[in-house]
Amino acid sequence: MYQHIKDILHVDLTKQTWWREPVRKEELLHYLGGRGISARILWNHVRPGVDPLGPENLLIFAAGLLSGTAAPSSGRTTVTCLSPATGLYMKTNAGGYWGGELKYAGYGHLVVHGRSEKPVFLWIDDDRVEFRDATALWGLDVRAADGAIKHQLEDQDIQICAIGQAGENLVNFAAVMFSVYNAAGRCGAGAVMGSKNLKAVAVRGSGAIVPAKPDRFHQLVLESREKLLAESGIEGMYLYGTAGSLNWVNEMGVFAAYNFQRSRLDDVYSLTGQCLAEEGFLKRRVACFSCIIGCHRYATVEQGEYAGTYSGGPELETMGAFGTGCGILKTEAVMKANELCNIYGLDTISTGAVIQWAMECAEKGALGPEDLDGEPLQWGDAAAVNKMIKKIALREGFGAVLADGVKKAAQHVGADSWKWAVEAKGLEQSRVDTRSAKSYALAFAVNPRGADHLHTETFAEFGLSPESRDLIKQITGDEKYASPYLTEKRAEIVRWHEDCYAATDCLGFCAFSSTALYGITPQAMAALFSAFTGFDLTEAELMEAGKRVVTLERCFNVRLGATRKEDLLPWRLMNEETPDRPGEKAINTMEELDGMLDRYYELHGWNVESARPTRESLARLGMNDVADELADAGCLGD
Repeated sequence: MYQHIKDILHVDLTKQTWWREPVRKEELLHYLGGRGISARILWNHVRPGVDPLGPENLLIFAAGLLSGTAAPSSGRTTVTCLSPATGLYMKTNAGGYWGGELKYAGYGHLVVHGRSEKPVFLWIDDDRVEFRDATALWGLDVRAADGAIKHQLEDQDIQICAIGQAGENLVNFAAVMFSVYNAAGRCGAGAVMGSKNLKAVAVRGSGAIVPAKPDRFHQLVLESREKLLAESGIEGMYLYGTAGSLNWVNEMGVFAAYNFQRSRLDDVYSLTGQCLAEEGFLKRRVACFSCIIGCHRYATVEQGEYAGTYSGGPELETMGAFGTGCGILKTEAVMKANELCNIYGLDTISTGAVIQWAMECAEKGALGPEDLDGEPLQWGDAAAVNKMIKKIALREGFGAVLADGVKKAAQHVGADSWKWAVEAKGLEQSRVDTRSAKSYALAFAVNPRGADHLHTETFAEFGLSPESRDLIKQITGDEKYASPYLTEKRAEIVRWHEDCYAATDCLGFCAFSSTALYGITPQAMAALFSAFTGFDLTEAELMEAGKRVVTLERCFNVRLGATRKEDLLPWRLMNEETPDRPGEKAINTMEELDGMLDRYYELHGWNVESARPTRESLARLGMNDVADELADAGCLGD
């Protein structure tokens, strides 16, 4: 009926069948598209008791509603499933060109059911869907698999997402790699893909995407481009990428080092985007589909022991995971670690985190040489790090222990090693040191997938640009709250950002355009949605839809038994001060977190004691069916 609203494509790997499902208008207005509709599909089909690595788990790929259009920086893809890392809801997101290609083939979502008896890859060629034998591809890394599939299909321009050996070996933080260099990394979606014996999804589309109101949509696209290009931070993002901000986050004492024992180091130039550009490692700047920012990097090493290394990035988080986190301040060494993770299909954040934890275990005597396959693992030892990355991907030796994630590894090792296992809900924390960034602390604690920044990016709290200070004033009423060290108004800041981030994901925008740079506003998103779909939506309704998505994700975890006790930060950050903010008590105390949590739950209208949504709060969002199901399960917040 609505040709521009692409269908949901379902494939059953067990039966090797497929079918199309249209998106209903009510669903679109309630959940916007992309991440939101995926959350609803997961809620409807994945019930308590499902094994994350069993055939009953779904693996949902979703292009954003506007992916494939000229809307600036709108080419993102969200992957949703039950996480093997946490046993909870997860969504992870990637750039590249795959999402746009899926839309051109006629689909907005791909829902993967079941499990194939033998390795396969999906070949989606417009209206043709094939289950191709991938036995010969099993065991290949991401680059090799990408090349082999393109050779087999005789088309170098098709778009592919694939897993490497890490996904095949069910590493709990295996990534799905899109367009070779773009990772949907967090929470183990690659392991779910591997559990289904699905090596890759190749897509070619020849269709068109015509908005309901083409002239109006085109005008809004031009206005959005102009506003985004006027952002004060866009030039730095283009020139130096995400790692261009590494030096100042380090100086502010919010960039983790040595497994969060430190939050800044003295000289980190070698890990910055400026170093990549100025020292000749950067070969070209790369943009994802429809992106006008171009923050991605393509970098190589041309001489020395790491000569021949090449990959996308490294991004800020990767520089922290293998650089400051492991005590390695050599550019080439971090680039090699990044390359290995990309070709094996590993999340760099979690991979670096488990290796850091093992280094600290070795330093403190919780692990001896006999535990580590007879090889030393010390801070700054780049060769040992790269060996361990391979062991993790292949589940060899002690790498098999680390492949289950730091929470389970600490249970395996015992002693006090859990105290420096920097995770929450089972997910290794990303590199923001929340002891000096209080909005991030709250956002990480309530994140349904665990402690990281890519669910609610509260970058504005640093107040580093006029736009960020203006936004904080808009949210709180006063620019003075643009300070990461304050606890006041953090709940308000997190609430706004999580709704905005959800809408951003649903429409397919990059979060850098709306919650790190601020050119794509909720007002702009609502206008673009209306012109594209033909269904009028106000800014307030768009943000309410974002809230509905966030609430449904919370309800998914509540149905699994989650309560307030899961909304915590890692033990180290709540019990040990960082030494790198002189004159300040830099720690996330329980008292401090409880105060922010109380206010956060109040703003949602949830039960403050249990952190579960109430019937009234769900009814306000038109989610009475969800309330009924939670009530039947005995886990409604009333």
